[in-house]
Amino acid sequence: MVVGGSCFTLHEAAHGRCRGGGRAEQVGVPARRHNNLPSFRMEDLPVVATMDAASVLLPIVLALVAIPILLALLDWLRLPPGPCPWPVVGNLRQIKHVRCRCFQEWAEWYGPIFSVWFGSSLTVVVSTPELAKEVLKEHDQQLANRTRNRSTQRFSRNGQDLVWADYGPHYIKVRKLCNLELFTQKRLEALRPIREDEVTAMVASVHRAAIGPGNEGKPLVVRSHLAMVSFNNITRLVFGKRFMNANGDINEEGQEFKSIVNNGIKIGASLSIAEYVWYLRWLFPLNEELYKTHNERRDHLTKKIIEEHAKALKESGGKHHFVHALLTLREQYDLSDDTVFGLLWDIITTGMDTTVISVEWAMAELVRYPRVQKKLQEELDSVIGRDRVMSETDFQKLPYLLAVVKVGAYNIPKGADVTVNVWAIARNPDVWSNPLEYRPERFLEESIDIKGGDFRVLPFGAGRRVCPGAQLGINLVASMIGHLLHHFEWSLPEGTMPEDVDMMESPGIVTFMSTPLQAVAKPRLDKEELYNRVPVEM
Repeated sequence: MVVGGSCFTLHEAAHGRCRGGGRAEQVGVPARRHNNLPSFRMEDLPVVATMDAASVLLPIVLALVAIPILLALLDWLRLPPGPCPWPVVGNLRQIKHVRCRCFQEWAEWYGPIFSVWFGSSLTVVVSTPELAKEVLKEHDQQLANRTRNRSTQRFSRNGQDLVWADYGPHYIKVRKLCNLELFTQKRLEALRPIREDEVTAMVASVHRAAIGPGNEGKPLVVRSHLAMVSFNNITRLVFGKRFMNANGDINEEGQEFKSIVNNGIKIGASLSIAEYVWYLRWLFPLNEELYKTHNERRDHLTKKIIEEHAKALKESGGKHHFVHALLTLREQYDLSDDTVFGLLWDIITTGMDTTVISVEWAMAELVRYPRVQKKLQEELDSVIGRDRVMSETDFQKLPYLLAVVKVGAYNIPKGADVTVNVWAIARNPDVWSNPLEYRPERFLEESIDIKGGDFRVLPFGAGRRVCPGAQLGINLVASMIGHLLHHFEWSLPEGTMPEDVDMMESPGIVTFMSTPLQAVAKPRLDKEELYNRVPVEM
């Protein structure tokens, strides 16, 4: 028995003896007691017992606290270097508006692979072709999943589409559908008349603006003419519908379509910091009614269009539009309504802005570098002449045009956990000689695949997540640039020097020019009829 530090055996207690002599008095054991048993005050027991318990428990508690901290510290030390994060918000306060430039600056300071904390979520950024290859090819299966926030969870019906689907049986099935059915060379060729129709409509629009009364020599906003062809092209390819006329007026159904697209962007951009800090989400609940209403509007319009196509399919047979293809293939591939709707809107949202962005950036470089513009026009005149309109079938004879497209068609694919900074790789002086010089010839000097085979240029990604519509995008961008340069000479507004053009990007997932390009278009073909739209009913 242990009491106040004195130890008694049963034998000693029976004879009234105590180790330590008079210590018994000090712990409340009288010299004489009936039956000679030691005694103590009960109020001393809790204090004494607590002291012993504390001496045992304290090291355990400290160990339980210290071990997770040490393990977390070891994990932290194994992470790539990066800017020191703030509590709760991580590096959000340090990230500049144009992330690609900010990440390039950090890569110069911390190295080609570094860590960034979006709140409590870690993102690793890589900025060299070698690391991009490791991420997108050598370890692409482990890194092929998508991290969905609460907004994309609802838009994609928990990843039932393609873009936001995790890598697994569903993704493999839908990807197979895209590769073998939707984006085949046969289907792209069948849909070529639609693309060429819309590109000639763009030429007619620019021509009207360039020669209109009082407009000669005045600059026009290039993006406004590009947006029309992109809008009509994507809606016709996907839905078989042309919502916008030659004057830029949109019909009622098209207004609803555009409103749904804009509303989705607005909702997605309104997310709070809680999307990056999971333990704060209970403080910032989503407006579920807002998402429900948006999805119902989107589904109502999509269902209406699908029903129209289903009726036409029975009456006159199938067409090559994507909605027709999905209607005929949904049983074969066991596609749910959520997957059909999601895939159609994936094509719309990923294809509408990226084409405009690529062509506008390319045109900005072409007006800043007249030498390149003249060389491209010489190639166009040599192959096509000045008596006809260019066609996509001419591409194989226009290597310099395709080299220009490789320069212009860059976009920033944005990942959740591992981000490849394509913008930085394309401007890396260790990879490219004079990377900031606009010189399409570099793509003629060696064979460079921009569809995921060369990790120095990745406008469409690579690996298991490479964009299945890459060839469609290349064809449309090349056709738009080719027609614009074949039909017109382009120059900067009077008094504007090449260095005056604002070449900064606007903030966002995709990199629009911060200031829309303004340029002067001067017709260069003699035959007036070559500026007319060539309409096609499909």
